[in-house]
Amino acid sequence: MSSHWDDATDETASGPADRLVGASADGEDQAVEAALRPKSLDEFVGQERVREQLDLVLKAALARGATADHVLLSGAPGLGKTTLSMIIAAEMGAPIRITSGPAIQHAGDLAAILSSLQEGEVLFLDEIHRMSRPAEEMLYMAMEDFRVDVIVGKGPGATAIPLELPPFTLVGATTRAGLLPPPLRDRFGFTAHMEFYAPAELERVIHRSAQLLDVEIEADGAAEIAGRSRGTPRIANRLLRRVRDYAQVKADGLITRDIAATALKVYEVDERGLDRLDRAVLEALLKLFGGGPVGLSTLAVAVGEERETVEEVAEPFLVREGLLARTPRGRVATPAAWAHLGLVPPQAGGPGSGQQGLFGA
Repeated sequence: MSSHWDDATDETASGPADRLVGASADGEDQAVEAALRPKSLDEFVGQERVREQLDLVLKAALARGATADHVLLSGAPGLGKTTLSMIIAAEMGAPIRITSGPAIQHAGDLAAILSSLQEGEVLFLDEIHRMSRPAEEMLYMAMEDFRVDVIVGKGPGATAIPLELPPFTLVGATTRAGLLPPPLRDRFGFTAHMEFYAPAELERVIHRSAQLLDVEIEADGAAEIAGRSRGTPRIANRLLRRVRDYAQVKADGLITRDIAATALKVYEVDERGLDRLDRAVLEALLKLFGGGPVGLSTLAVAVGEERETVEEVAEPFLVREGLLARTPRGRVATPAAWAHLGLVPPQAGGPGSGQQGLFGA
């Protein structure tokens, strides 16, 4: 029951599913996460502020004998939104129904789900921002009044039949909270943003997962994996499994710092968590374009990837790490990018000096 990393997301948001450091969950991840998932807020690692606030919301609802307020969880993939929804249901002693925004393309799809809910049930709606507009408008009334109007017939002869719903708790999850319309966002009684994890928190996640997976790991081995996990528990658990494989085949099964570092070098994940795609983008930016600025389309051609792949898969992490900056003139490498690849930036005003006036020499 380590942690909580099974948020289903679209690949445009989290990258190709075969990336070792991608935050999307494939079939193997989902199976492992189900076994590692915590069952209560006390077992949940990290997100201290969210856990404390959510604990108050749930305990107050239980004391009143009422269903909990609707909850909106936002944040990057792999941080534990799905698991928190399951914990909410467990803490409230209620069943949970799981679906996703892309699966609800018509108001009738949502009406069928809502009409079959039991009193107090938790409805988890992943990627809620991708729900169709007609279903979204039906959800407004369901959340506020526990009622939906089912339209029967078409044209002038169509009639609306009101359908009363039992009280329920909606838990919405989104990787892009800004895409939610204000009327929907305002109907959630509690909203929480999931932050990336600190290395020390990821170490706790890794130790817990290792214990459940029956893997021997030393403290410095866990620290090495945590430092390359991009602040995401799902990635930490995935890297742990790959390092475990290496330790079983190439060593005696014990994960030390050296074993972890060697294994992750084999899998092309460097000490800051960059993989082949991330480094290819940086190397093209630095070696071919002198650090920029360079247009996104040009950069994508240089690395042999689609523009959307570079923009939505590689760039967010590089920007968050302070290795790349987006400017009105194009993408620009920071001094940290030059240092990370062991390269010397061109002198200001010299050949290939694309950063003059932005970051200096």
